[in-house]
Amino acid sequence: MEEQGCPRCKTTKYRNPSLKLLVNVCGHSLCENCVELLFIKGSGACPDCGTALRRNNFRLQLFEDASVEKEVDIRKRILRDYNKKEEDFDSLNDYNDYLEMIETIVFNLTNGVDLESTKKQIEQYKRDNKEQIQRSRLKMSRDEEHLDMLIEHEKQKADMRKHLDLEEELREKNIKQKNKQALIDELMFSDMPASDIVAIHKHDLYKDSETSLPKAATKFSTGIKWGIQEQPFLPIPEQKEAEPYSYSPVILEMCGPDLPSKEDVKTNGYLAHTYKPTKQEKGGGYDSLYACHRALQDALAGLFYFPEVTQTASSLDSSANQGSGSQS
Repeated sequence: MEEQGCPRCKTTKYRNPSLKLLVNVCGHSLCENCVELLFIKGSGACPDCGTALRRNNFRLQLFEDASVEKEVDIRKRILRDYNKKEEDFDSLNDYNDYLEMIETIVFNLTNGVDLESTKKQIEQYKRDNKEQIQRSRLKMSRDEEHLDMLIEHEKQKADMRKHLDLEEELREKNIKQKNKQALIDELMFSDMPASDIVAIHKHDLYKDSETSLPKAATKFSTGIKWGIQEQPFLPIPEQKEAEPYSYSPVILEMCGPDLPSKEDVKTNGYLAHTYKPTKQEKGGGYDSLYACHRALQDALAGLFYFPEVTQTASSLDSSANQGSGSQS
């Protein structure tokens, strides 16, 4: 993308970061200095296309591409007259055709395609829908007035809150200044020790803060209030007396041979080839006995050792072999 700059004086944003580009209805941008120079009488012609322009119609360019600015300006002017809503049409297809016609008009005016016929089409539409355009403009103006009123009301409330905050801040500042001056005077003229004076001063400040007026409680979006209230804590619901908890050990079904006890693990040499923990690891609670015991548990639990099933299977195999021998 080309660097933004004024096409007349060739000043760019790189050379002058504070450069302000202005744009008019024709879509060609000029810097603020060139606009002041060329339109000193209030009106003049565009240096690029020769379109008659007025000084008060120039506005700050928001987009880097000047053609986008031109399209935005044209779209605003067209929608002032083509202001029908979906409920004004009998079907959705008619409304879509109306929107397509608006887009075609905006495209033609933006790109200079068939300008004469497009302008005639706009004038004809204005004559045919004059009353409807006026009604829609009045409705839009009423909505805009209501919106402006709401915005002004919010602005007044914000200004009032800001003013109250400033007054509260000034009041607290004055109180702090008075307390500071009182403490200095007390230290200068009193015969008491400085530590006692400071302690009394802090106690008085704490007492004053407790007796100050409470702030109004505020509600969260959930409805919960916070702030100084009559009941700052919610009552604890009564609980019915229940039996005390008693621990019962968990019995694991090993599905395998019996697991050796921890004493057997120590005495039968299971720990001979295990990792020896350091002092830091022992201080953290690690012991190789527990790790070895857990490894043995995992190993034996996966054997699925059932003596009765093994005996039954061996007896079935022997009876099957005998039967096959007798048949032969």
